[in-house]
Amino acid sequence: MEKNEITEYQENLIPYTRDELIKKVHEKLDDKRFQHCLRVEQQAFQLAKQNQVNTEKAAIAGLLHDYAKQRSDHDFIKVINDKQMDPELLDYGNAIWHGVVGAEFIKDELHIFDEEILNAVRRHTVGAPYMTRLDQIIYMADYIEPGRDFPGVEKARELTNQSLKKGVFFQTQQTLKYLVENGRPIYPGTIATYNAWQNIQ
Repeated sequence: MEKNEITEYQENLIPYTRDELIKKVHEKLDDKRFQHCLRVEQQAFQLAKQNQVNTEKAAIAGLLHDYAKQRSDHDFIKVINDKQMDPELLDYGNAIWHGVVGAEFIKDELHIFDEEILNAVRRHTVGAPYMTRLDQIIYMADYIEPGRDFPGVEKARELTNQSLKKGVFFQTQQTLKYLVENGRPIYPGTIATYNAWQNIQ
């Protein structure tokens, strides 16, 4: 996809131009992670066009989804405690935190308060039993963006182009399989997502 497909923001959803937001995201991430965010922005925009979802919200959420990815554990733990978030979160780590807790950094530092955008960031790591189409788009755009190269990614792309719901279930199934095979702890939210979506897709 051509990068210039995403034009300047028109809807006053956030207090920045696209260039300003790109700069703020880049300040928090190394270049490899930042380039991933730009690809997810593009992938989300494309999926939104295909699925009749607000393309501006999708592009913004895609760009922001890993905003907090490279914060310290100390920073995450402080937010979880200060905001009295679910204490069970403390048993997990960055793989969960950068989405679920990351939205709090976006609110506090960037003053972005659109709940649809924030929820899409929150849910991109573990999904949710109920996900809007915007949530589904960010969940899948992160997984299938063009820089991804892992066993099953082509099938994920194919399924997502057929149906977002099929993509969501496939990704959740593959994530659970990976965690089990590698002896990793499984966040309860991931199991809840799997149980809900096996009946939806």
